[in-house]
Order: sequence, then C-alpha cells, then structure tokens
Amino acid sequence: MTLYDEVGGGPTFIALVHAFYEGVADDPELRALYPEDDLAPAERRLRMFLSQYFGGPTTYSAERGHPRLRMRHAPFPVTLDMRDRWMRHMLAALDTLDLPDEQAEQMRDYFLRAAHMLVNTDEQHPPPER
Repeated sequence: MTLYDEVGGGPTFIALVHAFYEGVADDPELRALYPEDDLAPAERRLRMFLSQYFGGPTTYSAERGHPRLRMRHAPFPVTLDMRDRWMRHMLAALDTLDLPDEQAEQMRDYFLRAAHMLVNTDEQHPPPER
C-alpha cells in the first residue's frame, strides 16, 4: 500500500491541493509567481504531481513527462520568502485534512525538502529581468 492509498487516495489530494491554492489566491506576493489568470490548471498539475509522487496514478508523467522540478521552476524567482509562503499555505492545507500522524509527517518532510530545493534566487540579488 502506498502513502497515496494510506491517506485516502484521490479525494485527499483533491482536498489538499484545493486548500493550498485557496491560500495562494489570497497571497498577492506568492500569487504573482503564477502567470496564469486562472489557478485551476496549476491546481491540476500539482494534484497530478503529488498524487504520482506519493504512489498514485502516473497521470502527471503520462501527460507532462518527467517532473524535472528544478527546471520547471527555474524561470520563476523562488526566494526564501516565496519558499516560506509556499510552505505556510501547504502546511495549512495539510492541517485541514484528518491524516494519521505518521503519513502527515512524511508529507510535511517531503514538502519541506522540495520547497527548499527549489529556492533559486538570493533575495538581495534577484536575477535580471528576462
């Protein structure tokens, strides 16, 4: 049994990612990193990615190829502040779910590691505008 199954499968990831994007929508600085006017496509991509990562359907790879997280995020200035904002909303979303402690901790650990790995910009020295 995968973590995806242990936490309730698709409905859990739908709820998690939807709650996360509700937070993003209300955070103007983080929201500015999302170029699309409608967050629904981003919500779908993250839901597919997280579902796959935690052992669910491989729809993300079937539709988009290898996740290549660092490459996909490279065009966006991911600062320590953006990482912290992302984590705040993801942890708040995770807290809306009634997950067993062990599985919730595994998810928190992954989110922290992934968010930190995606930091690509020194806050004092942002990259030149493209």
